Amino acid sequence: MNFSQRKGLSMPPTRLRPDQMPPDLRASLWNALHLSLWDTDGFLFDRGNYGAIIKFARELWFHHFKLPFSNIPTGPYNILKFLEQHFLNCRWNEVYDFIEAVISIRKSDRISNVVNGVLERELAAYRLISGKIAEITDMEEIAALDEALRSADRFAPVSAHFGRALELLSDRTTPDYRNSIKESISAVEAAARILTDKDTATLGDALKLLERDHDLHRALKDGFSKLYGYTSDEHGIRHAMLEEPSLGAAEAKFFLLSCTSFANYLRTRASAA
Repeated sequence: MNFSQRKGLSMPPTRLRPDQMPPDLRASLWNALHLSLWDTDGFLFDRGNYGAIIKFARELWFHHFKLPFSNIPTGPYNILKFLEQHFLNCRWNEVYDFIEAVISIRKSDRISNVVNGVLERELAAYRLISGKIAEITDMEEIAALDEALRSADRFAPVSAHFGRALELLSDRTTPDYRNSIKESISAVEAAARILTDKDTATLGDALKLLERDHDLHRALKDGFSKLYGYTSDEHGIRHAMLEEPSLGAAEAKFFLLSCTSFANYLRTRASAA
């Protein structure tokens, strides 16, 4: 809260609606890209030559804009001016699309951290998590989800399921909550199968083995089983709740976050054994 707000001379900021993109948020996000990418050494120019922006622009035109390469402006400054005009004038959702595209090309924790700092400061409804803009703002939840998504060891299949669940949940045009929930459940099943060395076990059978052989507390096992109420059919795991017609973002977010917490717990138990 600044001086004017403390003195009651101006209103303190309020949390933004998901579809809000006020000018100060848009400008701050553009500046975040300046600080974390455009202004970094070797991006615009490198030892007197054009820098990494030339290759970056080709990838952006190919994957994001889907325009002919001949439309790429000549020279780093002209490219950057084109990107700035697009960023400052596009629709609110396209701002987030652009940020995701940048992250997919230039994977960088620094970009994510600076962008998230702006989103948090401006009370935006979104955060950047493993390259995806998602409507999750609690820092502890973000940390748990980020941990689950970063597994590169034998738990990589678990991360793949969670990554797909987040992608389906955070799609700003056609979110698929039902399949996001399925992916979250599949991630837990994958973790349980890995820990029990049972590649074809159902989630229920794997939880029983974890209780018997890995000291998984019965109350935790029972609670998880009752909460998720899975069934198994010829198409694989199908949660009974998925038959409900009114599934929405709240349910998909709940499943994603609770499943990541449980999978992280199982992985931690395994590494400590």
